[in-house]
Amino acid sequence: MGQSKDELSKANFVTFRPQIRVLDCTIRDGGLINDHQFDDDFVRAVYQTLVAAGVDYMEFGYKGSASHYSRTEHGSWRFCTEEDIRRIVGDNPTALKLTVMADVERTDYHTDILPKDKSVIDVIRVATYIHQIPEALEMIKDAHDKGYETTVNLMAISIVQDRELQEALEALVKSPVDTIYLVDSFGAYYFEQIRDLTRTFLRALKGSGKELGLHMHNNQQLAYANTLEGLVLGANRFDVTINGMGRGAGNCPTELLLGFLRNPKFKLRPLLQCIQEHFIPLLKSGKMEWGYMIPYMITGILNQHPRTAIKLRESDQPDDYVAFYDQVIE
Repeated sequence: MGQSKDELSKANFVTFRPQIRVLDCTIRDGGLINDHQFDDDFVRAVYQTLVAAGVDYMEFGYKGSASHYSRTEHGSWRFCTEEDIRRIVGDNPTALKLTVMADVERTDYHTDILPKDKSVIDVIRVATYIHQIPEALEMIKDAHDKGYETTVNLMAISIVQDRELQEALEALVKSPVDTIYLVDSFGAYYFEQIRDLTRTFLRALKGSGKELGLHMHNNQQLAYANTLEGLVLGANRFDVTINGMGRGAGNCPTELLLGFLRNPKFKLRPLLQCIQEHFIPLLKSGKMEWGYMIPYMITGILNQHPRTAIKLRESDQPDDYVAFYDQVIE
């Protein structure tokens, strides 16, 4: 199916669409690699870079429950207390909005998420699997009633039946959530599928005043292409990470998307400097690993969670691709 006239009007490569907003989730998604144990200097460098680059939102990490996660095993950005965030941003006297993610069943949201007037955080992002929608709706309402902008990330939809997805979208459209994110958790989707899903989501959101967002993973080196596919069709919210840092194969790189967008408020040079001074040395140190690799490609093609590929990369035979392939297709 070709693009409609309305869709083509959104694909303007000369001017820019002012409704587009970019959310950098480097510290949150990248923290899944190192148990969120980034030091303050690294987090502060990312924050200052995003401010200088004109990015709209920065996600610091999770509002994880202390009863669910050990503070000895996980760093500050698994919990994102008010004190931890303010240690980096103070009162955040910038245009950059701050976000945290609240996982359903892993967040003590009644107590750990303060009223907005007592917090430097601007946005609560609820992450949910399809079977957790009822509690996700409660969390969205709680955050909305406390004064926050809200989003919801519908995870692992590549293994969700069409009817379930439609019912979830109908329920979420009735909620006070501001943005609904289409999430390719396993990096399994091709652009034709993103095209169809984007249209499905946009139809469900039509007339609601809610925005559509995309969060893509790079298992098949399609995170950037799939992000652009959703953008051209009319999605206005996009998750990205600096240098593509994120769990497994990582995400759509911030620098690629900002390089594509025509909005003069976005600046590429601060991102390049941050990558050069902080991300490349981190990769070379061997302390963290992310990006496209064959094991992540295999799990993406098979529409599987990348946990088995991550386990392989942490083993004493990280490059035994054939044995891994034989194992996962059984």
